[in-house]
Amino acid sequence: MGDSKGPSRQALRRAAKVGDLVAGPMRTVLRPTAKVGFPYRKPTVPRGVVVPEEASKLGADYDTDWARRPLAKAARTAIHRGPLQAAVKALADPEVLGTDRLDDLARLDDDAPPLIFAPNHYSHLDTLIMSVAVPEPWRGKLMVAAAADYFFDTRWKGAASALALNALPIDREVTGRKSADMIRRLIDDGYSLVIYPEGGRSPDGWGQEFKGGAAYLSIRTGAPVVPVFIDGTGAIFGKGMKRPKPGTSRVVFGRPLRPEPGESTRRFNARIEAAVTMLGDESLTDAWTARRRAATGTNPKLTGPEYTGWRRQWALTDRRELGSVGVRRRQKRRWPDLG
Repeated sequence: MGDSKGPSRQALRRAAKVGDLVAGPMRTVLRPTAKVGFPYRKPTVPRGVVVPEEASKLGADYDTDWARRPLAKAARTAIHRGPLQAAVKALADPEVLGTDRLDDLARLDDDAPPLIFAPNHYSHLDTLIMSVAVPEPWRGKLMVAAAADYFFDTRWKGAASALALNALPIDREVTGRKSADMIRRLIDDGYSLVIYPEGGRSPDGWGQEFKGGAAYLSIRTGAPVVPVFIDGTGAIFGKGMKRPKPGTSRVVFGRPLRPEPGESTRRFNARIEAAVTMLGDESLTDAWTARRRAATGTNPKLTGPEYTGWRRQWALTDRRELGSVGVRRRQKRRWPDLG
């Protein structure tokens, strides 16, 4: 006797017949596709053979050459002169100072040398602001060193960064030989570079110690380094903020710096950091005060005081209130009156 709880033998036979009826037409329909192979399908691999992994096309290996072809350059020019410039004006309304310090090089017309712009880095807005603040003739052939692990970790982010900003994937920890050779080739072709010596955005609104990327590339390519200080973007759209808070900003360009004969990357990098520090003081006070302090080594450090916790944030608020830019509009910090 069969199990009364399970299907009967007769029901099983009927299900098998239905399956046979369906399988026949399906085999007929799928028979042509069984013959389709390579290149429409991956080639078969014999057992025991290890197929090497495909070379990565993301991160530092992302190819950006297409972004410097005529069609992409025309699209980028339209983006910069239209929506990007309008967005920067609406969000940050930057005041640009110090471009007269580049006039001697700009007067060289077609012979104006490529430059390496080295600004501090508080926000993603810094790159957008630099794209509209860098004066001609360098703005038209400007490229940006972008973190390979952030801007080029997916295809769509890499394509958007390369097209809109002419960004190049760079390892933020160390400037590899491949990246350096690519940048040197592009600088030889007349392109200028924006690179952030800090290697990443400020985590707390204060600056970070400079890495040697800008100094190394300048020594390797011969391009002068232009120190730049960007003020106010940390309060508008700093790291950790979910949405930007419109405000005002300021960009101050310094005089070009060249490596001295036999100067090491470390020493040149220290001079670049000192120049950006002086520009930060100039943004909060004036050029004369900043240079007088620079002569005695008393410019306020970009990295802020050696405090931790709330005292560091308090000092940051005091620093922002010294200048006319960067004060958050959504709320102003109120500290308790301790008598």
